[in-house]
Amino acid sequence: MELPSFLSHPVWFVCSVVLAVVLRMQRKGNWEARKCRANLTGKTAIVTGANTGIGKHVALDLARRNARVILACRSRERGEKALAEIKNQTGNKNVILSILDTSSIASVRAFAERILKEEKRLDILVNNAGASGLPHGLTPEGLEVTFATNHLGPFLLTHLLLDLLKRTAPSRIVILSSFMHGQGNIDTSNIWGKNLEKNKLNDTYNCTKLMNTIWAKDLATKLKGTGVTVNSVNPGIVVTEAMRNYSFILRFIFNLVGFFFFKTAEEGAASAIYCSVSEEAEGLTGKFVDSDCTIVLPSEKTRDPAVNKKLWEACESATNLNAYQGKLSKSR
Repeated sequence: MELPSFLSHPVWFVCSVVLAVVLRMQRKGNWEARKCRANLTGKTAIVTGANTGIGKHVALDLARRNARVILACRSRERGEKALAEIKNQTGNKNVILSILDTSSIASVRAFAERILKEEKRLDILVNNAGASGLPHGLTPEGLEVTFATNHLGPFLLTHLLLDLLKRTAPSRIVILSSFMHGQGNIDTSNIWGKNLEKNKLNDTYNCTKLMNTIWAKDLATKLKGTGVTVNSVNPGIVVTEAMRNYSFILRFIFNLVGFFFFKTAEEGAASAIYCSVSEEAEGLTGKFVDSDCTIVLPSEKTRDPAVNKKLWEACESATNLNAYQGKLSKSR
């Protein structure tokens, strides 16, 4: 069957190309990291999941601003590769690698102990590490692996480093969420791998992003007056290695469509960098920042005090937070 004549006309092709270019340009927000002149000399930042994707570009930006940047990565091999690239591209030799697996409570505790022992300050903490498409499973501590990786690990890490963040204040905590958080639901039994729909892996991811957003808002309230700000961000739909756990066909389609419509990892890092360094975000706390670096309201699902309180208590219990904080206090 032949195409209609107007579809084969050169003008149609030109219009299609122009439309693709316009759509690609519209992925960018109004705030551009490269135009921000913030200098971070003398300041220390931690970026989790910094070996690839958004985390790597956030770390690269902070290193360009002369910060001491700690790349918190699960893989030593991939972390060392990112470390070398960031040092070479920025000329900043004060960038280091420290191993962290946010799915492991033991790894989070060991990482936090090293930081508290070796670092005198912490100005910026970017909780970027996360995963999607993982098959359901339990960690050695009995926690569901996606909930541990995306929420419980970051939750524990942040609370173990809070005293250092407070001593360094003003300091900033940035938590990577997603526009998909509105599709999630809170069932605290999911944390232990219970009541999960085995064939709906995306639901698990969405639930962890909802937890991230609720936690950021509630933590900001608890830290009011300390000089520590907390914001969650939506990076947008970003072409990164986050799709590596999905089938080849899904990855191919995602990357093909993403070339025209989705953000690159560098573009997706903008909202996290905005909250980490910009003057506009100074003092900003308890907000949900969209992919174009504007403040928007998160889902109504984040605004139920009873549910939020239950979630907080479940996370404290799952990570044994209070007992371990007490142990850390006695050891100092």
